[in-house]
Amino acid sequence: QTPPGPPRYEESTAEFGFVERLLPPSRIPEPPPHPKYPTPSGWSPPAGPAPDLPYFVRRSRMHNLPVYLGQRQGRRLTALRHIHGDIWALERDLRAFLSSLGVPEVQAQVNEVTGTLQLKGHWGPEVRQWLLQRGF
Repeated sequence: QTPPGPPRYEESTAEFGFVERLLPPSRIPEPPPHPKYPTPSGWSPPAGPAPDLPYFVRRSRMHNLPVYLGQRQGRRLTALRHIHGDIWALERDLRAFLSSLGVPEVQAQVNEVTGTLQLKGHWGPEVRQWLLQRGF
């Protein structure tokens, strides 16, 4: 008598079609075109091709601008994420834009490793407007 070996099995790919439609999509699809922008929610698509700047701000996976408002120890903060390239040039340009609005010197913290920029205060609408003007 020979001992039983490993169980025999057969791979079948014919039934995978039934499983495949249950799997979540690997990426968020592009939003459909809208009659006018901004949409009622305030969303606008990027204006044309990427601008020729030393930095680039990538949109989030839901196609939104990566500007986040928050608080830490009672202080209001604005965070700008997904920055690629020269983050210091972006910080200079953003400071110049905020000072053109009459805002006094804003404290900023640059984190090159994570590609984020934190500003002291809630500047979300202003930063979003500036990013849209730049074509991001």
